[in-house]
Amino acid sequence: MPRQRDRIRDFPGKRWLNLALRTIHLLGLVLLGAALLGAGSVSTGATVTFASGLAMFAIDTWANPAHLHEVAGFGVLLKLALVGLMALQPAWALPIFWLVLALSTLLSHAPGGFRHRQLF
Repeated sequence: MPRQRDRIRDFPGKRWLNLALRTIHLLGLVLLGAALLGAGSVSTGATVTFASGLAMFAIDTWANPAHLHEVAGFGVLLKLALVGLMALQPAWALPIFWLVLALSTLLSHAPGGFRHRQLF
């Protein structure tokens, strides 16, 4: 019986598209961090970060629909909601930024057995 993670879909160029989106995502995070230090617009950084994160999440979910039910997938939804909140409430952006950064680090470096655990 194949494991759920063995049924991941792919398409030509997916890796390069994901790499481009991750690059844009990091640029958005830098813009957001700079804005929180007073050099730019929080809304611009949050919007770039949100849009690129949403695009990566859409690709991951298309490739593996079970991603929505995993800890990692739920974590991405939570981070997207928090980044969206930053754009809507710039006064809360700094503490939310640190929360998102901590969540991102924990989820990306947690063991695969935890990240891919089914929630429901």
